[in-house]
Amino acid sequence: MLPTSIDQTLSLLEKQQYFADRETATVLYLALRMQRPLFLEGEPGVGKTALAQAMARALGTRLLRLQCYEGLDAASALYEWDYPRQIMALRLAEARGERPEQQSLYHDDYLLKRPLLEALLPDPAAPNVPRVLLIDEIDRADEPFEAFLLEVLSEYQVSIPEIGTIKATVPPLVFLTSNNMREMGDALKRRCLHLFIPLPEERLERRIVAARVPDIEERLNR
Repeated sequence: MLPTSIDQTLSLLEKQQYFADRETATVLYLALRMQRPLFLEGEPGVGKTALAQAMARALGTRLLRLQCYEGLDAASALYEWDYPRQIMALRLAEARGERPEQQSLYHDDYLLKRPLLEALLPDPAAPNVPRVLLIDEIDRADEPFEAFLLEVLSEYQVSIPEIGTIKATVPPLVFLTSNNMREMGDALKRRCLHLFIPLPEERLERRIVAARVPDIEERLNR
């Protein structure tokens, strides 16, 4: 169930032991309501990835993760055809004296879905809930991939030449993380809501530690 207020968003995160400030909860709530990607920045270890993980658990869906790297291309992020299985099907058809149509070789059974495509398709276990997609370290990817990603995130749809256009019936909740390896394009940033996650203050850090290690004070006093 999606949160209906900022306070409910805070509560939802706390149940997953993710302790956010009100600014984080506000931007996350707006991202859900406006169906906009969330661009996360901050030092390594401040909880960017953990925020996506917490939301996936809260919504009861599996986290889809795309780890970016230099040279990442659309095929690795979107889909590939299972060519060995297609060739096997073709040979079996020929052995039976049949001539398979192209459509029989290019359908869902032979489609290897990568994280971007999977995020546009409903989760069989929760078809009415947004998929949660983490695009990790987008600043490591090249500019051509960034342009491709912008196209996908603008309409939440992709075109597969052999099948047609696939459009999300429920737009996914998308998190993009960056460690500022390079300056990202303005177009992608404009498409996203922006959130900078700072290092936690002492009070918040104590709360996080107490939740993760409930008997911490007892251990330290031994």
